[in-house]
Amino acid sequence: MERVKEKKQDPVLRRCNFQEVSLGYTEDEAVAEAGRCLQCKKPPCVKGCPVGIDIPAFIAEIRKRDHDSALAKIYEKNMLPSICGRVCPQETQCEAACVLGRRGSPVAIGKLERFAGDRTVYTPGCSSHGLAKTGKVAVIGAGPAGLTCACELAKCGVRVTIYEALHVAGGVLVYGIPEFRLPKRVVEREIRLLEKLGVEIKTDIIAGRTITIEDIFKAGYAAAFIGSGAGLPSFMGIPGENLLRVYSANEFLTRVNLMKGYLFPEYDTPVSIGAKVAVIGGGNVAMDSARAALRLGAKHVTVLYRRTEKEMPARAEEYENAREEGIGFRFLVQPIEIVGDGQGYVRGIKIVHNRLGDPDESGRRSPVAIEGTEEFIGIESVIVAIGQNPSPLIPSTYKKLATGRKGNIIVNKDTCETNVPGIFAGGDVATGAATVISAMGMGKTAARSIVRYLATKNQSSDSPPPGKAADVNS
Repeated sequence: MERVKEKKQDPVLRRCNFQEVSLGYTEDEAVAEAGRCLQCKKPPCVKGCPVGIDIPAFIAEIRKRDHDSALAKIYEKNMLPSICGRVCPQETQCEAACVLGRRGSPVAIGKLERFAGDRTVYTPGCSSHGLAKTGKVAVIGAGPAGLTCACELAKCGVRVTIYEALHVAGGVLVYGIPEFRLPKRVVEREIRLLEKLGVEIKTDIIAGRTITIEDIFKAGYAAAFIGSGAGLPSFMGIPGENLLRVYSANEFLTRVNLMKGYLFPEYDTPVSIGAKVAVIGGGNVAMDSARAALRLGAKHVTVLYRRTEKEMPARAEEYENAREEGIGFRFLVQPIEIVGDGQGYVRGIKIVHNRLGDPDESGRRSPVAIEGTEEFIGIESVIVAIGQNPSPLIPSTYKKLATGRKGNIIVNKDTCETNVPGIFAGGDVATGAATVISAMGMGKTAARSIVRYLATKNQSSDSPPPGKAADVNS
């Protein structure tokens, strides 16, 4: 049976609006797709999921049209199904391991997860392990890692407070991913569910400035999780990057998404881009930037990528959507200078053509400039989407934390413990820019470690002082 194809907005229409491109499955379509699952006894898809969802079990419930039970099964491992169903790279994770993929198309696990998350309003309960009596935990950052860590702790009965620097919770989910890929109402709905579990979210508080790590522990928190993300943009280090209409992708997408630039003039956030836009990079952030620029009114948007189409890290689905919408692509080219117009604005960009050389540290073949192939392209704005680095604020203000050469907080990968007892970290602040689901996986790992840490700490505090017998009635 062939995979059920989801419906999408017509490319001609969607390039002019910020409404969601994917329309998702109807109930009949979801049930039909769920019917393709082989219900493997030893499902490899589960091993491919960073948070370990029992995939065959929730799909079986969809097949029976018991959507509450499907969502309950997902909630055992993941509290953000509508988000993950939309933005996670299932094609390289759970779906890549699906047995059906060997003979055709894998089960559309991500689409089914989205369907379950969107379809029902099931609310999970909390278990009480007695931990709430003996300690509370601070979570820094309300992005995917922080939200997941907080949720898992709350389900164990731990009192959790999230401190978020922005005025809304969600992290990269609200500032980095455009409305046409992840509607903000979806993010808000799933965050409200966390609050129903008892998680307290405090916004407009910048850890490292408004409060310090020392302040957190002085306030009585027994442990802290740092999930402050990768908010420091990378630049190319070429002439002209200080010209007007040169944006980092972080700034551009934050203006468009979080500050509602896509609703200007209803929201007072104009985004000046001009008619011709160049986007530098080949990942999902580059696709988001290019497609957002098109919707803001740019007539021509071109993505410049220094390797070939084969090496692009962007999801195939997002690349396909960008192509359908009329985004242009030029491969094996690299900017060497951004040229101004004499008034401080961008007039064009100089590029050089590349060939692929030997593999670099990531395993991809390195681009090598071909001498004498320089070219000038007339454009009016540049969006630099070549990666983000971990947020430096907390490590720079709390010197006890060990950090790596890129400013990431060093953690034990199996426990998410830092070198400081009681402090854990995960997500992009520990790994550098990665996927939403990998950050969530680290959030879950950290939560398990924090529960063990609290239990150990509680046992220590309950132990009698040396030379004294324990109270048998305690």
